[in-house]
Parts: sequence; structure tokens; C-alpha cells
Amino acid sequence: MDELIQINYEGEQPRVSGRDLHDALGISTKYADWFRRMCEYGFAEGTDYQTCFSNLGSEVHGGQNKVDHEMTIAMAKELCMIQRTEIGRKFRKYFIQVEEAWNTPEMVMARALQMANKTVEQLKLQNSTLTAQLEEREKVISQLQPKARYMDYVLQSKSLVLTTQIAKDYGMSAVAFNRKLNDMGIQFRAGTQWVLYAKYQNKGYAHSRTFVIPLSNGTTETKMQTEWTQKGRLFLYEQLKKEGILPLMEKEGEAVAGGSE
Repeated sequence: MDELIQINYEGEQPRVSGRDLHDALGISTKYADWFRRMCEYGFAEGTDYQTCFSNLGSEVHGGQNKVDHEMTIAMAKELCMIQRTEIGRKFRKYFIQVEEAWNTPEMVMARALQMANKTVEQLKLQNSTLTAQLEEREKVISQLQPKARYMDYVLQSKSLVLTTQIAKDYGMSAVAFNRKLNDMGIQFRAGTQWVLYAKYQNKGYAHSRTFVIPLSNGTTETKMQTEWTQKGRLFLYEQLKKEGILPLMEKEGEAVAGGSE
């Protein structure tokens, strides 16, 4: 079957350009006027045709978008019959052949397979996206779990803790831990006691405890000791994490998560 006019086979059914058909039929009336008059025969947009735009200009003088219509083969066939011309009858027969070819069992099966393949590809894409999302979610969970364990561990205790105890969480000695907090501008040494800088005082991070030490000569000595609240412990956690220093508990959790990837 020789192609008399370009047919658009994309979509649920073949379609043809209204302007192409207007030119092929040799209609002398302007396209817009002709198409408007043809629609008076009861053709409806959305059912028989869709409005579109064709760039009918040239590369030299620039393009100009003009209204066009993609019409169904059934509509095109009826328009050809309305013209009552030899060329109209020729195109009507051609469109009948297009419809017959489109509706053969082989073509119906081919379209069904094409739609099935498209559905499979869409499902594969959706599955790939969901898999990536799940992997990302598992990664985030594995990163958060160590922190959650340490936070739970801290919040379980309501009592004050010594610097030595917190330093142990990080695998450090109290001396090294105190020096690190000093380097970070969190505390400074006042006599024998480490105390918080002014901007961290009165925030409920630490308390000073006074205790008496009996001496061998029968006298006593009074000393001050800094003890951390659980709020202060969590504050130190956030500050140290900025420096890349994590509790041993969290490091071990990250090592396990990293090894499982």
C-alpha cells in the first residue's frame, strides 16, 4: 500500500494532520474556514480530533506556529467522502486500507506486546527507584543506630558523672580528655579544678562538688570537683562529634555498618 499522506501511528490510534489532508485534497478555501465548516458535521474535539500547532515557517525567514488538528482516520475518511471529488474518493479508499491494516490480528497483537513491554519497563524503573530508596534508607538507619544507642545509654542515667567516666566512653584518659576540652574552648583550669568558660556556664551542663580530704597530720583539705550532668554529657557529644571524635560505642557500630555494605 503506497503512502498517500503521512500517518502518525503513535498513540492509541493512527491520526493524520488536518492541514496535510486539506492540501492533499486540493481544497481552495482557507484551512481555518474549511475545518470550521467541516466540524459543523458533528465532529468533536477530544473524540475525533485534537488541536495542535505546526511550525510552517522556513529556516531562512523564521518559523510561525499555526493551528493544526490531528484527526482520527475515521474523521479523515468522512471528510474525504464529504468532498465528493475523485481525489476525495481516492483518499477515502486509502484510509479504509489504513484502518484494515491497523486492525489486523497481527497489528493488534503487536500493539498489545508493545504496551506490555512498556509496562514492564515502567515497572522495572519503579522497582529500581524503590530499591535505591530502600538502600538509602537502610544506610541512614545504619548510620543513626550507633548514635541512638549511645544517646539511649546516656539518657538511661540521671546521675552526675565524672570527667573520668565520660573520657572512658571515648577511650581517653581524663587528663587527655580535659586537655581536649580546653583546646576546644569549652573549659579552663582554675587552680586544681577544670571549670567551664562563661558562655557555657549556667546552662545546666556541669556542677561543682565540694569534698573534704582528711590529711595525715589530722587536718583536712577542701577541694572542688567538676561533675557533668547528662545534659552536659550530650553537649560534649555534639561538640566532640564536630571534631570527628566519636564514642567507642558509635565507632564500633559504624565499623559493623561499614562492613555490612
